[in-house]
Formats: sequence, structure tokens, C-alpha cells
Amino acid sequence: MDVFFLGTGAGIPAKLRNVSSMALKLLEERGGIWLFDCGEATQHQILHTSIKPRRIEKIFITHLHGDHIYGLPGLLSSRSFQGGDTEVTLYGPKGLKEYVEVSLSVSGTYLKYPLKVVEIADGVIFEDPDFKVEARLLQHGIPSYGYRITEKDRPGTLLADKLTDAGVKPGPLYKRIKNGENIELEDGRILDARDFLGPAQKGRIITVLGDTRICDAAVELAADADLLIHEATFSQGEEKLAYDYFHSTTIQAAQVAQKANAQRLCLNHISSRYERSDWEKLVKESQTIFPNTDIAEDFKEIHIPLVRGDED
Repeated sequence: MDVFFLGTGAGIPAKLRNVSSMALKLLEERGGIWLFDCGEATQHQILHTSIKPRRIEKIFITHLHGDHIYGLPGLLSSRSFQGGDTEVTLYGPKGLKEYVEVSLSVSGTYLKYPLKVVEIADGVIFEDPDFKVEARLLQHGIPSYGYRITEKDRPGTLLADKLTDAGVKPGPLYKRIKNGENIELEDGRILDARDFLGPAQKGRIITVLGDTRICDAAVELAADADLLIHEATFSQGEEKLAYDYFHSTTIQAAQVAQKANAQRLCLNHISSRYERSDWEKLVKESQTIFPNTDIAEDFKEIHIPLVRGDED
């Protein structure tokens, strides 16, 4: 599970930071990629990476400001031209469906794959046997959502030596036990799968927030998260400006991480007023409240390990 930042700036493209987009790479878990926001030139950013648009199966839009959605019609169109034929599901606020349909219609774009648009409200918006995604409305000038991606707990490691001692040879029975299924042997013995599995592996949690003031919903979405990605458009001392423009500061992002008991914080959506030489200062501001803070940069990748504390 890896987070790859394609655009980390606020408002308009800048030389060092493109506008918002982030990929959650779930290649081992489900062979796919989930995209969060799709600002202008997202597909240009992708060209400089190993990401394949045909692997993108879900796109989560936090809100409908241009710096978060202007790249969406182009990406959807290019994915079709490049041979993508599997379904893509878009999630986002009310109005997303109309925006996409009008953009594709007036440009005469025909997609060669199924496109599903889900206009969301608070609650669970996606769930399967492996993952659950929850959305909550944040505090911004227009409806803006945060997403909590929860990987469900995995079965523990198969204790193969113990199975061998019980007289079970490697084969299909191993897979059944790995899946938590009790089995009956030819001699009538019934093996309880729990006796042949190590402790369950705790699923990982990632929280991705759209533009927002500091608010309770952000804390709830980030509770015990392995990684919290929180906007920090402004620096310490700019609290009034952040409030007036429905954004957050480095300190406020850190306060959310602290209250939520998150494991790690990454500052994102950085204003172009801050030069590269300022970025370390922004991190240090946040670290006064929440020491395990990092800052997003275009083309930066963060690995979220299965076991906490094993970060690369």
C-alpha cells in the first residue's frame, strides 16, 4: 500500500507543485489504483511515473473546486484511448455527475469502458471483503469531503510447520485453513483453523481530507489512522486568513493529528506563496505539536507497511 503524490499545491499550478491529485497504489492488494482528486494536468504528471491509467479503478473527488477536478475529463478520455476497458467508479459531491456528463458530451468524447458516478453523503460509500471507505462532510466554502480508507484485518500467517506435524501435506487444504476454514481430515479429525494461524494482521487506515477548516469531522475520520493527509494551505500565524478562506494552517493540521491519535501526518495542498526554502519551516511548525510530520511534494511516495513502525 503506497501513496503517490501527483499534485500537492493549492489553487493554481506552480513550477514546483501542480494542483491536487494523489494515487493510492493497491497493486498487491487488488491490482488497482485509486485516485483522490484530479486537478489540471494530472495526466501529464502521470506520464512521469510508472502509473498506468488503465489500472485506475476508482476516483474519489473531495470537492468541485477547479484545482481538484479540471483534469478529470482529460484523464477519463485518455484512459479510453490508451486501451482501458474496465469500469471506473467516480465518487464525489452532488454536481459531479453533471460536470462529467457535460464535459464529455460537449467535447464529443466516447468512453470505451463503463463509467459509474456515485454522488455521496456522509457514511460508508464503498465496502467489499477487503476495504471500507467512509466519507464525512468537512468545513469549506462548498461541500468538501474527507475520506477514511480502512483495510480490513487479514488472517494471520499460516503455521505450516504445525500443519506438517499434524500430518497435513501442502496443498488445497492449506489455502482453506489460511482463509479461516475448519477442515476434516480423512481419518475423521477436525482441525480448527485458528490453531494453525498466527495473530491476525491489523488492517491499515489512511485518511485523505479535502479542503477544510479545522473541524471535528476531520478528527473523527483520522482516528488511529496510520497516515493522515491534511491540507496545510497556510503557515502558523495565518489562522484568520485560513479561517476566512475555509482552509487550515500547519498547526491546525497537527492538532487534528494529535487529537485523532494518528500515527503519521503529511501536510498537503501547500500555497504557492511558500518557496522550497520555506517547506522545512512549515514542517517544523507542525512538529511542535505533532512530531511525526512530513510534507507532501509532487512525485513523493509514502509506503504504509503492514506492521506499524516498519516504514521504509
